[in-house]
Amino acid sequence: MDIKGTVHRYGRDVDTDVIIPARYLNTSDPAELATHCMADIDADFATSVRPGDLIVAEENFGCGSSREHAPVAIKASGVSCVIAKSFARIFYRNAINVGLPIMECPQAVDAIKAGDVVSVDADRGVISDETTGQTFQAQPFPPFIQRIIEDGGLVAHTKKELAAQQAARKGRE
Repeated sequence: MDIKGTVHRYGRDVDTDVIIPARYLNTSDPAELATHCMADIDADFATSVRPGDLIVAEENFGCGSSREHAPVAIKASGVSCVIAKSFARIFYRNAINVGLPIMECPQAVDAIKAGDVVSVDADRGVISDETTGQTFQAQPFPPFIQRIIEDGGLVAHTKKELAAQQAARKGRE
């Protein structure tokens, strides 16, 4: 999976209440959530983010509540990948569940600036800052997690797998 976009940069401990403030949780519509994504930390994010853009952040990105709305809002806003020094564990799992690519790479976070154009080869874990020419190596996800993300998340992946199993059974009958 190849990703390329402009970086939106944030600090440490960006919690889920900042990613999608609680006052906007009266909906689960991804498009509506996207219009409020990062509203309390970056009022211009929802209007400045473009499809393919990336978020780069310091430690403990996605801390706070366990709501899945946070990675849903990020993904629906057009962000193609989040790169951080570390992620809160529940956010990490929720991101995979909704099909939002995330990568941990402290060296990349230390070097990449807001506005840089960054490309990511998610299959190999290679992060390239095209603005500076620097390249970084992150740990890629194992193939089974890559498939979950590529299929659009855990629910979509499970539906795809069940359909394939059902088709295989019909083929044997």
